[in-house]
Amino acid sequence: MPSAKIDPPSPGPTTRERVLQAAERLLGRGRAEFSMRELAAEAGVSFATPFNLFGAKGAILHALSAQRIETMHARFASDTPPGDAAARVLAAVGIAAAVMLDSPAVNRAVMAALGAPSGESGGVWALSRALWAEALGDGEGLAPRMTALARITLPDQLALTFRGALSFWTAGEIVDQDLAARAKAAAAALLLGFVEEQARDQLEAMLRELAGG
Repeated sequence: MPSAKIDPPSPGPTTRERVLQAAERLLGRGRAEFSMRELAAEAGVSFATPFNLFGAKGAILHALSAQRIETMHARFASDTPPGDAAARVLAAVGIAAAVMLDSPAVNRAVMAALGAPSGESGGVWALSRALWAEALGDGEGLAPRMTALARITLPDQLALTFRGALSFWTAGEIVDQDLAARAKAAAAALLLGFVEEQARDQLEAMLRELAGG
């Protein structure tokens, strides 16, 4: 009889992934002030390994943040919603909020650590900007005279706006269940200046609902 085919084992995480996973576990246990020695022990690597891979703790936190944005990109790409640019942006906001709420304790800790002065720059803004540029696409449904300006300026402004919502969420001033609605309303307020007149009603209704009026 022919022997049964045995699938090769799946490759395990790389050393870099093990270090990032260890950082997530420490953050999830409330150890935002973990040392690089603690991180190395948690990851099961030598003390020098995190330094060799990342250089400093700040770079590890930036890498964790970049992972979140990459997940947002992947989810948006795999389930791009129908509709115009405004609808896609609002859907992307919902996806981004859901990613942050997958592990709220860890992600709050990442956001809090990134908000502290460190001298590290991990390119998070550029990654975030790319997500919103992808959501805007060619600007379908935007006022024709505003489309070019929107494609130049809105990705930056949406990145700033979503980061602002996350900052209030990190501080506990926005609760988990309100994060998506608050972030969508902020994006809707930005979009109001760029959509065609007939598209304004839905955005205005969203803002009125959040305001309770």
